[in-house]
Amino acid sequence: MSKIILITGGSSGIGKSVGEFLTEKGFQVYGTSRNPEKYTNSKFPLVALDVANVGTIKSAVSEVIQKSGRLDILINNAGAGITGPIEEIPDTEIKRNFETNFFGPLNVIKEVLPYMRQQQSGLIINITSIAGYMGLPFRGVYSASKGALELITEAYRMELKPFNIEMTNVAPGDFATNIAAGRYHAPVNDKSPYKASYGNTLALMDDHVDSGQDPKIMAEAILRVINSKKPKVHYKVGEFMQKFSIVLKRILPDKVYERLLMNHYKL
Repeated sequence: MSKIILITGGSSGIGKSVGEFLTEKGFQVYGTSRNPEKYTNSKFPLVALDVANVGTIKSAVSEVIQKSGRLDILINNAGAGITGPIEEIPDTEIKRNFETNFFGPLNVIKEVLPYMRQQQSGLIINITSIAGYMGLPFRGVYSASKGALELITEAYRMELKPFNIEMTNVAPGDFATNIAAGRYHAPVNDKSPYKASYGNTLALMDDHVDSGQDPKIMAEAILRVINSKKPKVHYKVGEFMQKFSIVLKRILPDKVYERLLMNHYKL
């Protein structure tokens, strides 16, 4: 019997690519979208879910269970980008980002765990980010939200050991998706003291996404995780230097690493 997979944020970007790839491999995939009726050409069924709305999470998970009788794998993929000088990002936008990138995934996990515990099996893959391993200039809120998900996964893994439920993080680098178009950008304000530095960094960030890798690489990495008998705590998927930046952070003095980041972003 093919495994049943639920992917949040399955209508575009990495989620769509992963869903299509796993469907081709014979898995029964359900994706989610806030407005699934917009996507009539999806290669796998989409159910309505907004990670910021607990009621829709309960309804979506219940729908998958009713249709398939079980849920083997949750891929917490739904997320949102956010950029800007931390000082100038409105509190409402910071809270909204954490609702999407941190509290949303936690609420989806809470909803699927009773079913997985009853099955005595399950795999939860949290899609985080290489940016979650370091505080990046003008992406500090995004780094913090993804870093929080990385850390809480470490704790959750140990709590779930008695129930034969595995949890892991997969942290992507830059991939060619529409994330830049969908993220919140604090405006580059002519009167802002950050105008020059933020404006230059924002252009550099967008270039990285536009020249990013094929999302299919992420899909292939997810499949390897699914096929692993003992998933690792953390996986990193991206270009060599993006992954190596995490290694450098561990071995270099903090101020040296900070200087490397500032040089990279021309600050």
